[in-house]
Amino acid sequence: MAPSSTAFLLAALFLLGFCLVDSRSVYDHHHHRSAVAGGRWLVQAAAPAVTIDCGAKCSVRCSKSWKRKMCNKMCGVCCSRCNCVPPGTSAETRSTCPCYATMTTPRGKLKCP
Repeated sequence: MAPSSTAFLLAALFLLGFCLVDSRSVYDHHHHRSAVAGGRWLVQAAAPAVTIDCGAKCSVRCSKSWKRKMCNKMCGVCCSRCNCVPPGTSAETRSTCPCYATMTTPRGKLKCP
């Protein structure tokens, strides 16, 4: 490769990289655009999602289960996906957490205890 073509290739890669970084900062998925000032977007941070303590919630949920280890495992999976665990130990409270209550296994059975 000739020195001039190497320099051209490096300059092209640098510009491409700069364009990608600049466009990514404007369209960042963790932020939302709020206003334009001087032709540039002002980026406002989104509020962090509040997560619950799945371990503690699942311990309560599975406290009366005859298979506590399996119950805690499945409850933890459901909690991490839904960020919700119904209160208490009975199936009657499932409706308080719709995502948790409707999650099913590949065979169509309810997944979450």
